[in-house]
Amino acid sequence: MAAKAIMVQGTMSNAGKSLLVAALCRIFRQDGYKVAPFKSQNMALNSFVTADGLEMGRAQVTQAEAAGVAPDVRMNPILLKPEHDSGSQVVLHGEVLDTITAKNYYEMKEKLRPEVEKAYSSLASEYDIIVIEGAGSAAELNLAEDDFVNMGMAKIAKAPVIIVGDIDRGGIFAQLIGTVKLLPTDEADMIKALVVNKFRGDISLFSDGVRILEERSEKPVAGVVPYLDVDIDDEDSVAERLARKKHDTVLDIAVIFLPHISNFTDFAALEATPGVGVRYVKESYRLGDPDLVIIPGSKSTIFDLLRLRESGMEAEIKKLAARGTPVIGICGGYQMLGERITDSEGAEGGGELVGMGLLPIVTEFAAEKRRTLITAKALPVGGVFAPLTGAQITGYEIHMGRSELKEGSKPLIQLGGGAYDGAQSGSVYGTYLHGFFDSGAVRDAILGALCKKRGVNLTDGAFDFAQYKERQYDLLAQGVRDALDMDLIYRILDEGV
Repeated sequence: MAAKAIMVQGTMSNAGKSLLVAALCRIFRQDGYKVAPFKSQNMALNSFVTADGLEMGRAQVTQAEAAGVAPDVRMNPILLKPEHDSGSQVVLHGEVLDTITAKNYYEMKEKLRPEVEKAYSSLASEYDIIVIEGAGSAAELNLAEDDFVNMGMAKIAKAPVIIVGDIDRGGIFAQLIGTVKLLPTDEADMIKALVVNKFRGDISLFSDGVRILEERSEKPVAGVVPYLDVDIDDEDSVAERLARKKHDTVLDIAVIFLPHISNFTDFAALEATPGVGVRYVKESYRLGDPDLVIIPGSKSTIFDLLRLRESGMEAEIKKLAARGTPVIGICGGYQMLGERITDSEGAEGGGELVGMGLLPIVTEFAAEKRRTLITAKALPVGGVFAPLTGAQITGYEIHMGRSELKEGSKPLIQLGGGAYDGAQSGSVYGTYLHGFFDSGAVRDAILGALCKKRGVNLTDGAFDFAQYKERQYDLLAQGVRDALDMDLIYRILDEGV
């Protein structure tokens, strides 16, 4: 028997669809249902590798965690990873299909629709409830033909639709009423309720607003969700991370904000750790004198390295490294720290570029992408992070390059199969492993070493990131459950379309 379905669409990007889907997944799970998320097409540079070595969007991984199920590539059959202003890498069912322009992608949508239908049907056969997320706005009229992301997906799944609007950004009446009125009658009829999201202040003062929305749209308002203070990864949350301020911190970690930064969720565990401040730094003059510099992953490593060079950021990083400030590069950041990057196969447009020269490695790009989950152990480590030696590490690789250590150089990690990863030189370190800081042993060693170097202490007691995330999902679910008319939500789910 196929799962019941409900779909969350938005009035715009970043209206809160991803988090509302995560909340509903958690609520349905708490109520005893086997539930899974689904998003037919996701555009993001944050991705994850499943247990079977396939790539999917991090937002659906977060939603799967909230649902208490293993991430499955069927939950996100199409992932678009932007590489430049008009083109993206297309990942289909977890594997790279092609890198094409936006125009060419829309020309191939007819061929992709059956793949979406296949993934959804297979997933729906194994669950009680599927919570589907749309993309962008429900009223993308110029993209309505051959749509399988918003109303087109709702038709495929025969799913009733909830439209969510972001009151914090203003224009909530135009957002919600306009969306309903712009859609063709058959699609507007599929909308069963509206949700006002990110409300600040006294919700009772918006009672007239609810009445106006219901009268003008002829749709019930399922609830007004307050701006919730929860720490959960969202595919559009990088802008909020840039502005996030944390008080009472004893350590200052600077993450270099690259133009094509990818997998910024790598640093969520550090951000959540009490006493640790994580800054995302765009301009070289803002780098200052941090305790640790991290260069993250990038979808366009050569381009981003050139930008660091042109902006003066590379020079500032090298000055800090020369003074003994530890530097860690993850994936693309690891490649940048090396001596040379070569792209003979044209994976990033071809050419060769001198690296920062802080690690004794050379990197050769390749068209083939490596995707795998990793269990590893830190080798003997020198420099500031010597306490990392022997730490057990879990993570995942997603990259299109191969880095070779120069003769006599020291790798950082031994992988489960006996191979080596990463490099180290003094207090500069690099690895291909995403999720590196999620491992408690890694965080304890690195943060402990930084505290010793500074002569400070973090709060007492070990910090369990997995438990922390579970608490955040529960807080999100409770906040949304309190705000929504859950009887109405279940009625919508049961009645369908």
